Amino acid sequence: MSTDNGLKSGSNLEKVLRAGHFAVTGELGPPQSADPDHIKEKVGYLKGMVDAVNVTDNQTAVVRMSSLGASVLAVQEGIEPVMQMTCRDRNRLAMQADFLAAHALGVRNMLALSGDHQSFGNHPTSKNVHDMDSMQQIRMLKDLRDEKKFQCGDVMKGCEPRFFIGAAAAPEAHPVEWRPMRLAKKVAAGADFIQTQLVYNLPAFKKYMEEVRKMRLHEKTAILVGVGPLKGPAMGKYMRDFVPGITVPDDVIARIEAAAKGIDPEDKAAKQKAWRAEGIKMCIELIQEVKEIEGVAGVHVMAIEWEEAVKPLVEGAGLLPRPVV
Repeated sequence: MSTDNGLKSGSNLEKVLRAGHFAVTGELGPPQSADPDHIKEKVGYLKGMVDAVNVTDNQTAVVRMSSLGASVLAVQEGIEPVMQMTCRDRNRLAMQADFLAAHALGVRNMLALSGDHQSFGNHPTSKNVHDMDSMQQIRMLKDLRDEKKFQCGDVMKGCEPRFFIGAAAAPEAHPVEWRPMRLAKKVAAGADFIQTQLVYNLPAFKKYMEEVRKMRLHEKTAILVGVGPLKGPAMGKYMRDFVPGITVPDDVIARIEAAAKGIDPEDKAAKQKAWRAEGIKMCIELIQEVKEIEGVAGVHVMAIEWEEAVKPLVEGAGLLPRPVV
């Protein structure tokens, strides 16, 4: 089943990809409060810069405004959300209930995730749910949309929720040799687009894409590469040492460090400014390189709590203005 024009959801992101444009998505982290102005401020940095924006779901297992509520606020502010949904926090009843509500409230993109383990967040003793995994969630979304069928098999009697279905991929997570096969499973489950974990190791990502192309997965789903500017060497080292699925080569960290060479060590503001400028420059170069890789359909820009960096990034990479479809 599809919409009258043959689209699966009619979302802007789907239209951009279907028209063959190089897509750009961003990320919006909801606040650790009930303040809607926080969403409005972030939308101000992202509107017109991206085709859609991911609204995270209790990212890093820290309590935040719900992805559903924040996505609706994003719709009201005139930017298209990609609503994230983790399996960590909800069982299949709650997930399906939120899918119905999200569609009714104007959300047209959904990203299925397992979710960071709760031990990493601010409620480490809370119980996870994991009633199903992300692949099962993808299939559930597809059955709701295409078969008008709930996970239990009951047929829906009214309007079905129509989403452009996304999933995540971590090309450098161990075991690396299994990553393309895991991607294949998500594509088989019904993923219309994929957003990868942050990529800094370009040679490793190119090897991953070679395997993806051999399996012809890039012909069945749209692959958006995760990119993000480093704010400084400490951020690069933290990601290298503590964030699973991300490798930050030593030469990348060395280049960031070198950007502050010659600056007074006591002038922290000047050092930070130099590091951030270099981080943006390096990210622009990375975007331009991944754009040339066969099978890459776009980029997912993760400027973590640094939404101001998105405009110079996409502008510097020659990705503005965004297409109107």
